[in-house]
Amino acid sequence: MSTVSTNALKPDLMDAIARLRENIMSVFYGNPAAVERVIRCLLARGHVLIEDVPGVGKTVLATAMAKSINCRFTRIQLTPDMLPSDVLGVSVYNSQTGEFVFKKGPIFSNIILADEINRTTPRTQTALLEAMNEATVSIDGSSFTLEQPFMVIATQNPYEYEGTYLLPENQLDRFLMRTRLGYPSPEVEAKVLERRPADSALPGLEPVMSRDVVIELQRHVDEVRVDASLLDYVISLAAATRSHDELLVGLSPRGSLALTHSARATAVLDGRDYAIPEDILHNILPVCAHRIITRSYSHSGNNEAAAGILSSIVDSLKSPA
Repeated sequence: MSTVSTNALKPDLMDAIARLRENIMSVFYGNPAAVERVIRCLLARGHVLIEDVPGVGKTVLATAMAKSINCRFTRIQLTPDMLPSDVLGVSVYNSQTGEFVFKKGPIFSNIILADEINRTTPRTQTALLEAMNEATVSIDGSSFTLEQPFMVIATQNPYEYEGTYLLPENQLDRFLMRTRLGYPSPEVEAKVLERRPADSALPGLEPVMSRDVVIELQRHVDEVRVDASLLDYVISLAAATRSHDELLVGLSPRGSLALTHSARATAVLDGRDYAIPEDILHNILPVCAHRIITRSYSHSGNNEAAAGILSSIVDSLKSPA
């Protein structure tokens, strides 16, 4: 596989990525891998679902990411009583003109923090589907195109928590990645207790990357070269999930596309214009585990069994290195 770079990322763009990473981690002291995945999703024009117990920094990470970009940011605190119109917008009758005027909802922003997405009803969850998949909103017979970049960063609590609604499989599939943060180490937790970044630093966090730079980086992701051997590996992986005895539903072509595009974004984060096998391997679990369904699936929302099966499939396949 050829790895000769002819169009490596410019130093100023690499500096912009470094500033973005540092800005986020100046207020979020948790899992660095989660920070990398959120940035990867941004560059790949994808959406990310951050799932974990309350209080480990899900909202801090999402907010820090959004505030680090100089673009429109909206936080939607999802609750059981919300309606789709609370997200999309509503047509209001103007008595002076005798016409209905559409008032845009919070979905009309560049970066959306959908906080505790599984605390709202499936009807409202579904209102996000078209926007996440097509970057458009259809309402009252009219279609509106959302401005780029457009990214949904959703957080959710585990499903065993009271007052949660299951995200349907077709909505999970709209998320490029699903990730967890985990509990911080004692050293990191001590740092959080001492500095309280969510209270002291997060409110005044300034943007370090412009909207135009984000779009330029996304364009670079589209141009990353993926060798035929890597594409064959992704196809073999997808085929293995579709024929596995312990899986009811394997990886779809959309899942294969998501894995390949995530690998491209990983290459850009490393300053390369070509993908390597590690770019595929590092993305398999966060990109694919929530897209397959095991035979023991019980709507628990836990994808640990799927991740275990994926890991065994990866071990059985020959690496394209």
